[in-house]
Amino acid sequence: MLFDSHLHIVDRKRLAYPWLTDAGALNRDSLYEDYAREAKRLGIADTLHMEVDVAETDIERETDYVKSLSREPGSLLRGVIAACRPESTDFPAYLERVLADPFVKGFRRVLHVVPDDVSEGALFRENLKRLAGTRLTFDLCVLPHQISKAVALVDLNPDVSFILDHCGVPAVKDGLSESWSSGITEIARRPNVVVKISGVVAYADPDNWTPETLRPFVEHCIASFGWDRVIWGSDWPVCTLGGNISTWVAATHALMQGVSADERNRLYHLNAKRLWSL
Repeated sequence: MLFDSHLHIVDRKRLAYPWLTDAGALNRDSLYEDYAREAKRLGIADTLHMEVDVAETDIERETDYVKSLSREPGSLLRGVIAACRPESTDFPAYLERVLADPFVKGFRRVLHVVPDDVSEGALFRENLKRLAGTRLTFDLCVLPHQISKAVALVDLNPDVSFILDHCGVPAVKDGLSESWSSGITEIARRPNVVVKISGVVAYADPDNWTPETLRPFVEHCIASFGWDRVIWGSDWPVCTLGGNISTWVAATHALMQGVSADERNRLYHLNAKRLWSL
């Protein structure tokens, strides 16, 4: 069974998504029921919703919306990774509200859509330190040339659990690069970072990839982090840019041929359940 640590739900009737205007094929509704129908057929038993960069005024509404979906009979939803603005003076009060809500498992602030100096600001870093000693994780979504920025945040917060999204967002269609591979090796030296095996199909040539295209990226991440610090995610609906969720799940299984059942289970669900105490 698979634990999907990275589901995006897009419902434009309920929430505002300013970035969708320029998102091409992703500028559409991607509803939970459409995901769940296919996910259950694929053996996905649990999922976390990943924030979708809604309008700032809708951040807490997004969590409430997903929570309402989790209450439906047979729902796969076990929690959310919520959006946040650590660069804001409002963050401490928001954190207090989140800590009172066990449905929220962590935070994410996508860093490649804001200037680099956002994560380098004193207030951002001070607020990130507030996660130390809490149950909340922090997802790092950066481009390969920004991995050093992610490393700096991790080094300043050794008591915060971080997750590196999408294998560090490699440009799969361009092949392996030294900057990406060395960046992965470097950030993996930090024991408080987990890597998410997700997203890579969206960065491949949509008409010309196979599991072997993805293999060097996935295997380098696993070799760098080890089997105890890898989790799996679908990145639906972004994964549909490279096929569909069924294609990505099939590719995952192909990539895991030859590994032990224990190793596979750690990637597929055990590590995620341990990370979020589920």
